[in-house]
Amino acid sequence: MITIHLKDLEFFSHHGVYEEEKILGNSFIVNAYVCFDVEEKINNIHQTINYVSIYQLIKQRMHIPTALLETLAQEMAEEIYRFDNRLQSISISIEKKHPPMLNIKGSVCVNYEKKFI
Repeated sequence: MITIHLKDLEFFSHHGVYEEEKILGNSFIVNAYVCFDVEEKINNIHQTINYVSIYQLIKQRMHIPTALLETLAQEMAEEIYRFDNRLQSISISIEKKHPPMLNIKGSVCVNYEKKFI
């Protein structure tokens, strides 16, 4: 089993339920972990899951405004699986750096995990 980690990917996007989030936007951190099984030594890019392509899918999806981070994480996971169905599992976490909550000194994060086998 191989796990590829895409860690601490930074984006500025317009996700959220509240109108000010949709207008002003927010900073987000995305982490993705994709797992797949291998039976032989990997010698070329076609034998693995291309993390550059995974990053591009995440980047494209992060620029589509979505009300809920839960929805965003689920849809992102499904898009990545459609791209490469060799995946056995995926974990996506999306952190909103500055949530619109009074007196909060921190962030909020949603994590979604799915097994495909």
